[in-house]
Amino acid sequence: MDNVIDYYTQFDEWGRLEREPIEFQVNMHYIRKYLPKSGMVLDNGAGPGKYAMALAEAGFQMTLTDFTPRLVEVAEKKAEELGLTEAFNGFHVADARDLNVFEPGRFNAALMMGPMYHLQEEEDRSKAISELKRVTKKDGIVFVAFMPRSKHVLTSLENPEQLKPNHTLEGIKNFSETGCFDHQDKGRFTGAYYSEVKDIKPFMEAQGFETLELIGSNPGALLKDDTWGSWLGKEELVEILIGLAADPYLLGASSHLLYIGRRM
Repeated sequence: MDNVIDYYTQFDEWGRLEREPIEFQVNMHYIRKYLPKSGMVLDNGAGPGKYAMALAEAGFQMTLTDFTPRLVEVAEKKAEELGLTEAFNGFHVADARDLNVFEPGRFNAALMMGPMYHLQEEEDRSKAISELKRVTKKDGIVFVAFMPRSKHVLTSLENPEQLKPNHTLEGIKNFSETGCFDHQDKGRFTGAYYSEVKDIKPFMEAQGFETLELIGSNPGALLKDDTWGSWLGKEELVEILIGLAADPYLLGASSHLLYIGRRM
């Protein structure tokens, strides 16, 4: 996992969500739709805390964790800059597979927007979901992000030289079979795991969650940057994409997916 820490230590994840606002806007619509009206919320693997800050502003009592120490520092500074420090119960450097800093059933809801696509072993993914369940109250709501394998195959075919070793058909075939992606070029997005869309609901349900919804966080991800043109920034566009996000036939084309479930 050191390569993942190295990547996020130098990468501007807050800026990515600013540059690619659709993902954040669509996710926030569905998070607001299912969150309880109040309570304690965990943002687990929060990065610099963009979702946590938005929920703190909405009046939720937040707790933030991330595996990368620098991102936890960034999140704490962001909360201070935004005048939200009092809305946070703590900022913790923690591994999603081991949340022993929290007692069982502490949170009314929990977000896990990053860890599942950086755990390449199934045992580790199961541990992370088991820990998420342990710290969430019965009937609490969880929001878990995944990345679909099919979209990365298409992206690799479109930009092979940018996604080595997926610059050869042999590399793409191997990725399609395993879902694991380790970038050959140093400093690039790496140590990643991409899920089969059909496996996400059964996986989460086997871990003790009732599925409420599975949505595509950016159903327009196949469009090239210059295609968006003057569309970006229009409220009506976000409303259209929010509707498309729930279309099960478009899930495999989205850059990220958001699983929403209830702890049993």
